[in-house]
Amino acid sequence: MATTAPEIKPHKVVSHNQWVEARKAFLAKEKEFTHLRDELSRQRRALPWEKVEKPYKFEGPHGTSSLGDLFGKRSQLAIYHFMLGPGWTEGCPSCSYLADHFDGMTIHLANRDVTLAVVSHAPYAEITAFKQRMGWRFNWYSAFGSDFNFDFNVSATTEEKSQKEVYYNYEMAPFPADERPGFSAFIKGEDGSIYHAYSAYARGLDILVGTYNWLDYMPKGRDEEGLRHTMAWVRHHDKYDDDYVVDANQEYKQPEVVQIKASGSSCCSGEHHD
Repeated sequence: MATTAPEIKPHKVVSHNQWVEARKAFLAKEKEFTHLRDELSRQRRALPWEKVEKPYKFEGPHGTSSLGDLFGKRSQLAIYHFMLGPGWTEGCPSCSYLADHFDGMTIHLANRDVTLAVVSHAPYAEITAFKQRMGWRFNWYSAFGSDFNFDFNVSATTEEKSQKEVYYNYEMAPFPADERPGFSAFIKGEDGSIYHAYSAYARGLDILVGTYNWLDYMPKGRDEEGLRHTMAWVRHHDKYDDDYVVDANQEYKQPEVVQIKASGSSCCSGEHHD
């Protein structure tokens, strides 16, 4: 076990003038990267859309909702695919780390015509219990009994659970859990038609993690070198304490699975996907 006590490695130290000279040289690279990122964002917005034809249903705070209902009064919908599977005792620590950033930004997204919704595979009763524990306020929905999570490749089918590789991030690869993280963007036309504009998975989600962006500015960065699982240091925010330590050899392990809590009678109350 390794503690998180600071370890300062030897580093080059220069005069102020030399520091400014090096900083300005690096600033030129940062500006180049910013312009490249702006162009990449433009190209992302130019990607083609696909029409959503399936009548997906979700269980949420207002009962059963359609995908269109999740938009609210806005024309754009951002969905975070949160790893919380049926019967899990708690949500994925890494997804929880990311979700800790949501509540403060929802009002800002809303005023740019974007509704944020979080969707998980677990029944709504299980989502509600974990959400209450974490103290979050964002809108969180259950896709239990729906094809939604399977169609967006963020939940393992019965067949996939017996395979060494699953289809994730647009390729076949191993994945250490039955649920997978992701982000999807949708837009609604004036006639009510819904289009899938974009989805991102794996390291494509990095930009959504505000804490990582702050850490990238710090002298020690993310400080994840040597960790078998890069997010092994991450805890649910109610589990950090003075005795917090990191096991560098820890692999990702999905939360324990117990008996599934029923959400009550609804169109989404059964799970029968093969």
